[in-house]
Amino acid sequence: MSTSQLEKVPFTSKDLVTDQDVRWCPGCGDYSILKQVQTVVPELGLNREEIVFISGIGCSSRFPYYMETYGMHSIHGRATAIASGLKATRPELSVWIVTGDGDSLSIGGNHFIHLLRRNFDVNILLFNNEIYGLTKGQYSPTSEAGKVTKSTPMGSIDHPFNPLALVLGADGTFVARTMDRDPIHMREVLKRANLHKGSSLVEIYQNCNVFNDGAFEVYTDKKTKADETLFVEHGKPLVFGADKAKGIILDGFTPKVVDLNELSVNDLWVHDESDRVKAGILTRFFDEVNTEPHLPRVFGVFYVEDRARYEDVFNQQIADSIRLKGEGNLDKLLSGNNTWEVK
Repeated sequence: MSTSQLEKVPFTSKDLVTDQDVRWCPGCGDYSILKQVQTVVPELGLNREEIVFISGIGCSSRFPYYMETYGMHSIHGRATAIASGLKATRPELSVWIVTGDGDSLSIGGNHFIHLLRRNFDVNILLFNNEIYGLTKGQYSPTSEAGKVTKSTPMGSIDHPFNPLALVLGADGTFVARTMDRDPIHMREVLKRANLHKGSSLVEIYQNCNVFNDGAFEVYTDKKTKADETLFVEHGKPLVFGADKAKGIILDGFTPKVVDLNELSVNDLWVHDESDRVKAGILTRFFDEVNTEPHLPRVFGVFYVEDRARYEDVFNQQIADSIRLKGEGNLDKLLSGNNTWEVK
């Protein structure tokens, strides 16, 4: 019996709690992410047997142990490859990949970009704490230049990855960002990601309170959050600030902060999730381009595109081959037409 034939059995977030002790440091942002995922998953209209969580290596990669679904704690950087194989052969399953900035953007970088360009229908949760937490505090591919860590005692000389710019460059079809300390926003983004047919990438700013505490505090502290964050929504102007008194305009292709006491909201940049070029500009707010005052960090859904999914085309190709040629002959396929005899 396929999973699509199973009778739907409702369950709650409590049913997703396993008998495993949660082994993250007290105060770690991973707890919040786990809670929001356990809240959202029962609302997907699926049975637990239809859901799979696959992870690589890192603090975030303990995730499958804490979800009472199918799952696999795989190897460093290879969760994307394993999930690709699973989705290709069992396309009806809801597959979630849990990874970190080191796991996906360092050793797993090659697998990561190829999954995105192939557009498997999977949900990727990229926990970004800008540090290697599991191995005790070395700098990661997203650590800022000059970062002093155990492996960079004089400060990192690496230029950091901009994760969402990388995802757009790999032709990702759903690109979003949220953070561990904004649970309501996170749940909404996770729901949107799940509804998307294709590779959904959600970058989650996650505080590592032991090795990189406060890395995102400016975006979460009540005193600074309003002026330092911009929450985008499709079809709405880019407005932010404590009194919603600031906005963003485009001067050519250059974003600029304006005072809404001096300019109408009707003159502002209106967010369009289908505009790849403007989505690319939004990801570059990360780079603190030369503006005065500086640009806020963007959260929400940056870009959405409807494009063919790898598993759909893959399985259609197999079906067409069987229909046209009958059952396949593996020996003939492997030998191909380029064979010769040695005498």
